[in-house]
Amino acid sequence: MEVQVLKLLQFLIHYGLHFLAPGLIAYIFFRKNWKKAWLLMALTILVDLDHLLADPIFDPKRCSIGFHPLHTWPAMLVYALMLCFPKTRIVGLGLLFHMLTDYQDCIWNAYIRSLPIVK
Repeated sequence: MEVQVLKLLQFLIHYGLHFLAPGLIAYIFFRKNWKKAWLLMALTILVDLDHLLADPIFDPKRCSIGFHPLHTWPAMLVYALMLCFPKTRIVGLGLLFHMLTDYQDCIWNAYIRSLPIVK
């Protein structure tokens, strides 16, 4: 498969997981208030504000996990602890799913970098 096609698929899957998948999760697990849950989980994209601390701010080849402060393992432990409390459960779930989404993006990047360059 051509690298440009893979990069397009990566983009579509990445942002689909950031915005569409939380809607499905909200509908399955928080059916009574699924719209509110979806909005809260979608708003966890704000965790990406920590990218503003990086130079360059955006590097499509960089893995966010372990690099940005709010994408570190200690931060993820806090997000997991948020699952224990009803008032923070949805946001914690959204943040953990955000990390999972970013991690799969790291896997895509590693795979694409491993491909031989076709001229």
